[in-house]
Amino acid sequence: MTAAQVRISGSAGSWYGASGVADLRSGRKVRPDDRFRVGSVTKVFVATVVLQLVAEGRVDLDTPVQHYLPDALPASYAPVTVEQLLNHTSGLPAEVGWPDMSTPEAVFEHRFDRWTREQRLATLPPGPMKFEPGERQEYRGINYVLAALLVEKVTGRHFGEAIGARLLRPLGLRHTSVPVDDPGIRGPHVHGYLEMSDGTLRDITAFDPSASFGQGEMISTTGDLTRFITALFSGRLLPPRLLDRMFTLPEGVRMTDGSPARYSTGLQTATVNGVTFWGKTGERYGYAGGMFAMRDQQRRLVYAFNPTHRDDTQTEMTLRIADAATRAPGAAG
Repeated sequence: MTAAQVRISGSAGSWYGASGVADLRSGRKVRPDDRFRVGSVTKVFVATVVLQLVAEGRVDLDTPVQHYLPDALPASYAPVTVEQLLNHTSGLPAEVGWPDMSTPEAVFEHRFDRWTREQRLATLPPGPMKFEPGERQEYRGINYVLAALLVEKVTGRHFGEAIGARLLRPLGLRHTSVPVDDPGIRGPHVHGYLEMSDGTLRDITAFDPSASFGQGEMISTTGDLTRFITALFSGRLLPPRLLDRMFTLPEGVRMTDGSPARYSTGLQTATVNGVTFWGKTGERYGYAGGMFAMRDQQRRLVYAFNPTHRDDTQTEMTLRIADAATRAPGAAG
């Protein structure tokens, strides 16, 4: 990887550290206000807006998404509720029709592909469903494509505009954005790189965001993400009954591999060294990171790093960061 940064805050104390360079050409070091692609952390913003619409009585979590988006899913699909989208228990089948991205060269070849909403929905096959909605849990990005379309249908505006009006501007998140059509990153930012088959590194910072519509295209900083999760967990954005849903796993449901459910209505949970965090990881080519906090906010953790490969090392790095952030003082590492 080429860079990493970690920000820890909360009643237990605060710390920020960075390593590596934001730009291999200039050699500039990473700065705290450098923007980066947050990947699936985007889903927390989308879920928060959906839950705000629930609080306003404009969306019902128990109503099938087909009610709001009657033409979005094949007619053969069973009803999928809004909450089943948000907690990944929808049972939607695996998508088809994606270009082959199995090599870094292919990633570069397709990095500026433009996907319309209709093309994204067309990746869902006629059936059958993977499982009956609500029976199991499987993390699927398409759930949040539909959630973002729901926001657009109910509000009458691009979901990114809804996020800006409801979350970014009220919270003063000046370095956070939803790049609707812009493949670049505006303002100071960390570059992402991808290692080619011959071992050379190529800059992968510019990437068309349309393939990640609603599920992974946002840009932010560690400071802005800390401010957002602080406001969210403090109850500034949602009423208590809906905020509680974000800390509640679906009852009696397990992942498709048999492991315990780990996704709530908008968040994921993980316990490291006895410390339980709620939040979300995120990943794009050249970028990886996460935004987490204990529910009582004794400790908040936001991190970002820039891997040059897309493999298991991202998970290993995440676990190393989480271990360091939760290990008791004096414990061996």
